[in-house]
Order: sequence, then structure tokens, then C-alpha cells
Amino acid sequence: MARKSAVQAAKNQGPVETEKEWTIGSYLIQRLQDHGLSDIFGIPGDFVLQFYGMLEESPINVIGCTREDCAGYAADGYARVHGIGAVCVTYCVGGLSLCNSIAGAFAEKSPVVVISGAPGVDERKSNPLLHHRVRDFHTQREVFEKITVANASLDDPLTAFREIDRCLEAAVRYKRPVYLELPRDRVNVRCPYPHVPKVESFESDKDALQESLAEAQRVINACKKPVIIAGVEMHRFGLADEVVKFAEENSIPMCATLLGKSVVSEKHPLYLGIYEGAMCRDSLRNYVEESDCVIMLGAFLTDIDMGIFTANINPSKCIYSTSEHTRISHHHFLDILVTDFVKGLRNLDLNVVKRPMLEKSREATTPYKLQPQAKITNARLFARINELIDETMIVIADVGDCLFSAADLTIYRKTEFISPAYYTSMGFAIPASIGVNVAAPDRRPIVLVGDGAFQMTCMELSTAVRHGFNPIVIVLNNKGYTTERFLQDGPFNDILNWNYHRMPDLLGGGWGFEVRTEGELDQSLNAAMANKDAFSILNVHLEPDDISKALQRLAEGLSKRL
Repeated sequence: MARKSAVQAAKNQGPVETEKEWTIGSYLIQRLQDHGLSDIFGIPGDFVLQFYGMLEESPINVIGCTREDCAGYAADGYARVHGIGAVCVTYCVGGLSLCNSIAGAFAEKSPVVVISGAPGVDERKSNPLLHHRVRDFHTQREVFEKITVANASLDDPLTAFREIDRCLEAAVRYKRPVYLELPRDRVNVRCPYPHVPKVESFESDKDALQESLAEAQRVINACKKPVIIAGVEMHRFGLADEVVKFAEENSIPMCATLLGKSVVSEKHPLYLGIYEGAMCRDSLRNYVEESDCVIMLGAFLTDIDMGIFTANINPSKCIYSTSEHTRISHHHFLDILVTDFVKGLRNLDLNVVKRPMLEKSREATTPYKLQPQAKITNARLFARINELIDETMIVIADVGDCLFSAADLTIYRKTEFISPAYYTSMGFAIPASIGVNVAAPDRRPIVLVGDGAFQMTCMELSTAVRHGFNPIVIVLNNKGYTTERFLQDGPFNDILNWNYHRMPDLLGGGWGFEVRTEGELDQSLNAAMANKDAFSILNVHLEPDDISKALQRLAEGLSKRL
């Protein structure tokens, strides 16, 4: 892939200081702002206190969290809406607690900047056993090498400023986390030479791009049943509008993956639904799998997105393009930017056969009718939530059957559905809602979380109370790990039943509701919508064996294979 280098001031930089007056800490803060970051999450500690003091004096808003892993989830949620996020913690006890949430951001391509304090360089002489140290002073950075796309120790002022530029550019280019370690005696060290940020731009190989688009044109013009599968990278790289325009200009039906849900508006007339192998409805599955040209753009072929590999898509009939690879049938093309390929599709001379649209499912067209005395069920809960959702909301689904159930919700605008649908780390949703609240204060998070996942990270609602955030948290209380019960039942899947609706009493803020019937659900949701000054939590009692249709379809699909 061709690369152009130019030494120039970064966009929007305009520092009031001269280059020689930058310190490592102040330069890092400025460069975060240059990349559009206005908020940072984390927990302070003695090895990072000086830098926290600088953050407090800067325009960047600092959001303190209850746990480091929750701060990572919050930064991840923020990045998925805002474009880039950041988290700042102390050495090892803070940084190593972050590993799981940052691993999820790496897996699902969410650009989070991890900033960790560290013992001072001068403190390390004679190799002392300083507190928080694990094995040696490099252990934490070596761990993060495996779950970030770039990392650096800012211990040398001769290289620190270039390393900051390099790592932040990598986060933006690859849409993955990066790691910066800042020794506490280097925060106020000045740059020993005039430094101007170096901005690098990248280009596709022109011949490879031209040949790939020419082959795509031949394949699309020859097909009779085209379909587009849009994946999460179309959002990460800002290409959602390009995909929609390409579909509209050629009347090609679109669907999305579960991880990429809401990458296009699900009210669009060309939208079919979520394709996920055996987990999606049969009519949609057949429509996609009978296609003679599946145009997969920015989609990860994960086990979850492919219905635990129950998907049956013939690679020889695929046009597949991501940030890492482009393949048409069995022909592989290297050094092509996904941005160039997707935009190039719109410039092709296409004569596409117009394919009849799939009829909508009966559930999608049947209006919800309240049955006040009826016991609430999974299906009726999500039917009511589907009626509730509008363009002012962002749905955040945790891992479990709440995620599978949410696949059939209708999302109005792009970036309105967030979930860890590949890495599937339980406990993501509540802290991620904090990041979403900060990134998009004009939109209200609707959090869908199972009781098991809730118990892992629920104390982050304390941050919501502290800052006056107002997520609506819907706890699917089925007394344990329902998805795992489906895989293998046993008492290890049972958990203690909490009075989830009493959380506001503990935290001193918020509104709680207990739900056992449809009437109580309706009243609770109406009250939650009216209570805009604080979070609301609904404790929705469900039977342990009450599962979504998606999970039922998956069970049936797997049973035919086993």
C-alpha cells in the first residue's frame, strides 16, 4: 500500500505554545484534542496523578469510573459513537484490570487510546520492588502489545513526541486500541528539539484497485440475485452512507450482521434484516444463501455473525471487502483500502437485475396490543421495546439472549445499536452506556442486560447518578445464565436473585420498577420515559426457559448438525 509522508501541523492544532515549550504530558493532551477527543475515562492512582492534574486543567472532560474495566467499556462505547475514545489509569493494578475491555475493543475494532502511568525512570535504578510491579517494569506494556495495534513507552524525550503521533495515527487508521505508558517523572519533561506533528496518508495500489473493481463489475452485471451484507466496518470507517447510496442507485437489497446492526437505517425500503445463519428467520436466510452475488462489505465472518457457523454462503459467489482483505470469488487482492473499494463501487457501469424484495415477517407488521394482566414473556417484552424505540435513542445490548432478542428490534438511524456481538464479554452494556451518554448527550441509552451480566458491572450506575445520566436499564431477570443453560444445564448457571429495582435506594438516585405483567411493563416504561433527570431500572421477571426465537432457531439448526 502506497504511503505519503508530509511534515505539517496536524489538523486543528494551532498551539499557543512554541514547539520547544511542549512537555510530554501537554503534547499528549493536545494531540488527543487534535484527533477530536474531548472526554476521557478512568481512575487515578499515584503513578498517574501528575498527568491527571494536567487533564483537569485542560479542556478535556475527565469522567471517573468505579472500576478500570468499566472505564475501558465506557471508553469503548464512547469511541463507537464519537469515533475515538480514551482511558487513563495507573500502573499494573489499573492497566491490567483494563485488559478484558481493551481486548474486546481490539477484537471489534474500536479505537481506544490507553494511557497508563508508570514508575519514574529514575526510580527504576537498582531494580527496586516498587508497589504494583508484577514481574519487571516492562510486564504491563508487553501484555498490551498483544491487544493493541501500536504501543509505546514515553520514557525518552527524544522519541516520545514522535511515538505519540505514531500511536494516535495507528488508532485512527486501523480503528483499534493503542497503548501509551507515561512514567511519572517524564510528564513535565520538555521536548529537546522543535517538533511538528508528522501526518501520514495512505493510498491503495492503483492497479490492484482497478482490477478488483473491474472484476466486481463483471460479477455484479452477470448475477441475477444480488444482495449486500453490510458489516460493522462500514460504521467504523464512515462508509455507511456510501453503502446505502450504492444500494439505492442499483436497487440492491441490503441486510446487516449482528455486530453491524444499525449500520444502515432499518426503516430503509431496501433493508431485509439481520443475517446470522440459522439464528435468522428462514425466509431471510434462504434469500441470502440463494443469492448468486453476495456483496459483503466490512463484515467479520465471526461465529456469532455467521450463526455459530450455520451460515451457508458460497465463497465463489462473494465479493468480500474489509480493511484487511479484498476477495472476489477465489481471487485475492492486496493493498486495497476498503474506503477506496466501497467508494469505487459507486463509479462502476452497472446494469443490475432488480430482485424482488423479501416480504416482511408477520411479527414486524403486527402492531403491539397491550394485554395488561398477561404475564410478561421474552417475546412480548421485546415487542413492547420495539414500539418504544425512536430516533432519539441508542440501544446497547449486553451478551446473552438479550442480544439475540435485540436482533429483531427495528433501529431507525445508523449507530443506534451497540453490542459486543463478536467478543461477547458479559458486563459490557451498563458501563458502555456511560460512554454513550457522554458522547451523545442528546440521545438516551436503552440498556438491555441479563441479570448475570448486570451483577458484573452494575455499580457503574453510580457514575450515572453522579453525572445525572439517564439510561433506561431493562434487566432480563431469568435467575441465571439462560444462554448457557441452553448449551448445558446445571446449577452452575444459577445466580442469586437480587432486587434489581432497589438499586436507586442503594445509590441515592434513579427510579426503580418491578415488572411481572404487560401492564406493569407499560406503566414502567412510560414512567421511565418521563423521568429524564436520572437513570431508570426495570426488573423484568422472566421464566428461566423463556428464550428468544433466535436462540430457538439456533438450537434447531445445531441439532441438525450434531
